[in-house]
Amino acid sequence: QVQLVESGGGLVQAGASLTLSCAASGRTFSTYTMGWFRQAPGRERECLAAYSWSGCVTYSTDYADSVKGRFTISRDNAKNTVYLHMNSLKPEDTAVYYCAAKILQIATPNPTDYNYWGQGTQVTVSS
Repeated sequence: QVQLVESGGGLVQAGASLTLSCAASGRTFSTYTMGWFRQAPGRERECLAAYSWSGCVTYSTDYADSVKGRFTISRDNAKNTVYLHMNSLKPEDTAVYYCAAKILQIATPNPTDYNYWGQGTQVTVSS
């Protein structure tokens, strides 16, 4: 069983930066493909980026324009942690942000492809 715990969310003003962290349990984090998703009120959960176990980084083309150049995913296998670095935040970035994991699979944007989910962390950006 893989457990994921997100942290780093909060209330910020437009233009601010935040880094979200997702700590994973288990001794085989290097085999986890990790994804960052967000869900705004009334909207479906949508993929922002994924970092595969093999080192491939994928940014969802659905968000290519809205987050391009502002959001970056990274991971530290020694710390069992994946990060989402968010810069120049906008009010439309307000959502609950989730990390998710699947084991030894390619990075994909479909939430249903992921087996394990964190509880989410709220990010609120005021104008």
